[in-house]
Amino acid sequence: MINYKNKILLITGGTGSFGNAVLDKYVNSDFGEIRIFSRDEKKQHDIRVKYQNEKIKFIIGDVRDYNSINTALRNVDYVFNAAALKQVPSCEFFPIEATKTNVLGIDNVLRAAIENNVKKVVCLSTDKAAYPINAMGISKALMEKVAIANSREISSNKTAITITRYGNVMASRGSVIPHFIQQIKQNKDLTITEPSMTRFLMSLDEAVDLVEFAFQNVTQGDLFIQKAPATNILTLAEALIEIFSSKSEIKIIGMRHGEKMHETLATSEELIKAIDLGDYFRIPADDRDLNYEKYFDKGTDISVDEVKPYTSENTNQLTKKEVIEKLLKLEYVINELK
Repeated sequence: MINYKNKILLITGGTGSFGNAVLDKYVNSDFGEIRIFSRDEKKQHDIRVKYQNEKIKFIIGDVRDYNSINTALRNVDYVFNAAALKQVPSCEFFPIEATKTNVLGIDNVLRAAIENNVKKVVCLSTDKAAYPINAMGISKALMEKVAIANSREISSNKTAITITRYGNVMASRGSVIPHFIQQIKQNKDLTITEPSMTRFLMSLDEAVDLVEFAFQNVTQGDLFIQKAPATNILTLAEALIEIFSSKSEIKIIGMRHGEKMHETLATSEELIKAIDLGDYFRIPADDRDLNYEKYFDKGTDISVDEVKPYTSENTNQLTKKEVIEKLLKLEYVINELK
């Protein structure tokens, strides 16, 4: 186990849903200091008021700006990089902005981490990075490649870099569950794009557990993926209608910009070399260099056709009853019911 005593943790994008969940987990730990790095002054103030804990330090800055993240990383031991543009429609309309934050931003974070001798960096990715079809997923896929490329250039006894990839985090900012709940409270129809569309379901606590697992088991450049159940959007909507005893109807509006029918957590190509750790997959980084003969001499006997990707369609599908049980464990849903 990693010793946290008197160590400094920095969370980029630390005012988001993930940052708040990390604070809940670690604020009473042995960490000497937890730094929240973000652009959002209002949310930093809200966290300051909520916790009133001198262990938490607040830094206004942007991962797009190398100098601001470089200054923030002075004396830091560990980094969780959660800064990102995450909403699919926004990234579809502003792909350059997604690139600035999700791609150039991670490069700034990693270069600054290496410069400041940070011990470990965990980079948070998304299922949309696997077989990406939208700007958000493409930028996150490239983020993963940037992280792996940086990891090749430095030994893990200096700065260890790892990546986590997980599915939809239930009730996170901008996600569909808060949207459905607000429609229910306003006595509106629940607008769903395509009833048979499936999505992975993970809680914030499970997302934090994945990052903690990667943090404890980091191997330079590796990608960690948490297995997760899924459900279709119709079942999710029906579960929320039942939980809130709502009379709202369901209205099908058709697929939006950049949406997939099903998400992929691990591709067939990744699973060929994956190490199954029970609840997780570890995907070792490709450590070959640009001596091209290695790409012809080193391969695998397994055909990609023999391995199915791990998707929200072929994972364990939750029934409405199981979705309800999962939703009723969420603090957000509990608070909304009050």
